[in-house]
Amino acid sequence: MQDRIEIIGRNTIIQHGEHNKRVYLIKLDEQDIDQVTLLLNKLARDEGYTKIFCKVPAWAAPLFNADGYIMEAHIPRFYNGKVGVSFMSKFLNSDRLLGIEREKLAELSNLIHEIDPDEEQTDKGKEDVLEMEPAHAEEISAVYREVFKSYPFPIHDPGYIEKTMNENIRYFGVRDGSKLIALSSAEMDREAQNSEMTDFATLPEARGRKLSRRLLAHMEEIMAGEGIRTLYTIARLNSIPMNKTFLGSGYSFSGTLINNTNIAGNIESMNVLYKHI
Repeated sequence: MQDRIEIIGRNTIIQHGEHNKRVYLIKLDEQDIDQVTLLLNKLARDEGYTKIFCKVPAWAAPLFNADGYIMEAHIPRFYNGKVGVSFMSKFLNSDRLLGIEREKLAELSNLIHEIDPDEEQTDKGKEDVLEMEPAHAEEISAVYREVFKSYPFPIHDPGYIEKTMNENIRYFGVRDGSKLIALSSAEMDREAQNSEMTDFATLPEARGRKLSRRLLAHMEEIMAGEGIRTLYTIARLNSIPMNKTFLGSGYSFSGTLINNTNIAGNIESMNVLYKHI
């Protein structure tokens, strides 16, 4: 039951469906600015969704504010190192807005206050980080199926993995011998010079070895070589170790997306973190 990606208006890209019970505006076409909130409202109302979530240039944020949206996160200099991005959300059900994990937010606050990136070292370990290829798609999706009961995009499907490899996503992995034990990906927007560092997964028996930190450090080097200027992630609030990985690698906390994403079997809140390189 995966949400589908569609075009609305002239060329605005959205994802929507019952899986996340939301509409997600992925990429706004400037030509649609006068009608986009009307289109989103109608779709959400017709389908009975409880949230509309939008990633838009900062200059568009006031127009969304005027339609009842709130800003949940903001990244400066997101597009080509110049224009910021605002994560704007409209809640259509009070339960979705109010059901926030307060204890986890307090834990996150303490982590942000206490962590010192200069003291966090990446353990090189004995395993190398490898870039994955289309031939590994089945193996990759098998790891994701074991780690995540649900996910906002169909990474459980080898066909999806192979398709995205041929588009704008590069996957990286760590092996222990011949066994693939950890994964991550970099979803690049070369035109806007930014990349989402995402899809981190480590098999249960390999956790505690800082493999995500090693994957992240390797991907940062690769992205710098690709001319990427801004890195960001949308990490689970409930996964404090994953947040620690990014904060310890010099990423800044940008905001929390409340009850935003169906991942690991439930709709969870997500944290936005970013880093300029």
